[in-house]
Amino acid sequence: MPKGILICDFVSFHYYNLLEDGKLYRFNLTELVDHIELFGDLAGYKEIDPYKQWDPVNIEAAETMGRLHDRLKEIGYRGHQLELYLVRLLFCLFADDTGIFEPPDIFIKYILVRTAEDGSDLALHLQKIFEVLNKPKGGRLKTIDEQLNEFPYINGGLFQERLESADFDRPMRDTLIDCCRLDWSKISPAIFGAMFQSVMNDDERHDLGAHYTSEENILKLIHPLFLDGLWDEFNKIITLSPSAQQSRLIEFHNRIASLKFLDPACGCGNFLVISYRELRLLELEILERLLGNNQVLDVSTEIKVNVDQFFGLEIEEFPSQIAQVAMWLTDHQMNMLFRERFGQYFARIPLVSTASIHCVNSLTTDWESIVAKSELSYILGNPPFLGARIMSKEQKNEVEQTFHGMKDCSNIDYVSCWYKKAAEYIHGTEIEVAFVSTNSICQGEQVPILWPELLGKHGLKINFAHQTFKWSNEARGKAAVYCVIIGLALNDRKTKKLYHYATVTSEPVEIVANQINAYLIDGPIVYIAKNSKPICKVPEMVFGNMPNDGGNFSLTLPEKEALIKSDPSISELILPFVGADEFINNIPRFCIWLQGVSPNPRQTHEGSEREDGLKMLLKAPTQYTAFEPEAVFFPQL
Repeated sequence: MPKGILICDFVSFHYYNLLEDGKLYRFNLTELVDHIELFGDLAGYKEIDPYKQWDPVNIEAAETMGRLHDRLKEIGYRGHQLELYLVRLLFCLFADDTGIFEPPDIFIKYILVRTAEDGSDLALHLQKIFEVLNKPKGGRLKTIDEQLNEFPYINGGLFQERLESADFDRPMRDTLIDCCRLDWSKISPAIFGAMFQSVMNDDERHDLGAHYTSEENILKLIHPLFLDGLWDEFNKIITLSPSAQQSRLIEFHNRIASLKFLDPACGCGNFLVISYRELRLLELEILERLLGNNQVLDVSTEIKVNVDQFFGLEIEEFPSQIAQVAMWLTDHQMNMLFRERFGQYFARIPLVSTASIHCVNSLTTDWESIVAKSELSYILGNPPFLGARIMSKEQKNEVEQTFHGMKDCSNIDYVSCWYKKAAEYIHGTEIEVAFVSTNSICQGEQVPILWPELLGKHGLKINFAHQTFKWSNEARGKAAVYCVIIGLALNDRKTKKLYHYATVTSEPVEIVANQINAYLIDGPIVYIAKNSKPICKVPEMVFGNMPNDGGNFSLTLPEKEALIKSDPSISELILPFVGADEFINNIPRFCIWLQGVSPNPRQTHEGSEREDGLKMLLKAPTQYTAFEPEAVFFPQL
C-alpha cells in the first residue's frame, strides 16, 4: 500500500494519508511549506514510532511520599537518615504489591493490626521490620513474633545500617497507610525514582514532574546506541533453519548477558533501569524461542541477564541509593513478567547480585577503578546541564583539570567534561558512547574548542545523533531546555543515522547520513572559528551586546507600563530588550535606552520632550535611578 494519495492542480493540494485511515489534508501551494513533513519519506526521512510516555500513577505516589517526607523533616528527622528511611519504605511498599513479600500485603496488614491508631508505636514496629529484613530466617531468634517472621531476608545492604528511630503521629501513620493503598506494582522504577528525588527537594517541589529524564528521551538514546542493533540481530537469527537457529540463539543469549553498561552521571539510575528492562525483554523473547513448550524444572538457571552488568557514578548520596533500589525493583518486575510467560514463580530473594552504584565525583574518579574498560560495552547517560557562565568555582576548576588546561576550555559547558573523560577512557577499545546534552555544545564558539579535541585528537566518530529537540520539561517558570543526543565511538559505523525534528516538539524522523559533523548535519568535518575581524567593509565590532547595568535599566512589562502611564512622553526612551531567556520563553522585557540623551538637559539635542522624559526618569523610584548618569552613558551602544 502507498503511504498516501496526492491530488494536485498546481494551486490546490488534497493529500489522503492512507496510514491514518484516509485522513485528508487540504492546502494551497502557498501553504505547502507548512505541510512539507507529509512528504518527508520522498527525501529519505523515515518516521519512527513515538516513544512511551510516563504513567501518571508515579506522580500520585511521589506526592503521597512527599507528604510523609515533609512531616518527618518538620519533626527534625533529616539528612542521610531521612533519605535512607524513605528508600527503605519505598522498597517495602513495592515488595508488598509485587510478590517479594509473601504472602502479599503483609506490610500493610502488620501496620493496620499491630500498630496504634495514634501512630505512637509505629516507628518502633518499622524499626523491627527493618531488622528482620536484614537477618536470614535461620539466624533469627526462636521467640520472634510469628507475623514478623513472615518477612523474607533481603540481602544487598539496604537494611544493614542501623538508623535512629523516627517518631510518628496519627496523620503520619494515615499518610503511610495511604501510600500502602496505592498499586505499587504499576510504578515505573525509572520514572518514579527521579520524581521521588525531586519530591524530597524543597526547591523543586513546586515543579513536581519536571525534573526527571523521561522514558521517552531515554529510549531515544538507547535504541540507536545498542537496542536497535540487538533486535535486528535477533530478527535475522529467527529466520534461520531450526537447527541453525538454536545454536545461534544460545550464542546470542550469552553475548547479551556479557554486555556491561556504565552511566557516569547516573542520578536516580533512569538510563540504567530502562536499559536493563529492555535487555530483559529481549532475553524473554530469546528464551521463548529456545524453550518453546519444553518444561523447565528451574527457570532461574535459564535467566542470564542480571543487574550486576550495570555500573553507575553519582555525586549525591540519595540519588545513588534510589538507583540501587530501582534496579532491584526493575529486576523483580521482569521476574514477574517471566512468571506470567512461563508459569513459574521466580524471585531473586535474598539479593545476591547488585548494580554497582558508587557515590563519587565522576570527574575526579578513575572510571577504570569502577569497571575495567576491557569489560565495558557502552557508556550512556545525561550529564549535568550547566553553561560556562553559571558554573561554580569548583566546577570551573574541574573543567580546567579535565581538559588539562586546554586553550579556551573555560568557554565550554560542564557536560563537555564527560565527553572528554569518555574519549580518554575508551582509547583502544570498541566501547560506544552516547550522551544527552544541551545543544549549545554543537553551536557557536564551543564547536571549534571542543570538537577538534574529540574528533581530531581522540579520533572519535559521530555514528548517530538527534538534532535539537525540546527536553520534557513542562514546569511553569522554568526556561526551556533544548537538547541533542550524540553517539560516539572509535569505530566508524557503516550506517550513520541522523534524527531530524520538524519543530523542537515534533516526533523525530530518521535520515541515513554519510558523515555527521560537529554541527550534527550530514556534511564535511569543518569548524567555524571565532573571528574579531569583519569579512567585508563594515565597521569593526568593539563589544557584543552584553547588559552590564546591574539590572537598573531593565524593565518588566508592568514596570514599563507604569512608567509610561506616569509620563507618556518618555515612551520613546523605552525599547524592547530581548535576551536568550526572553527569546526562548517569549517573555516580554524592555530597557531604558539613553543613546543620544545627555544627563544635562541643556546638552540634549532631540527636543524638549526628551528633556522632560529624562528629568522624570531621574525622579523615578530607586530601582531606576541607582546609578550615576554620566557613568552609564555608552555611546558605542
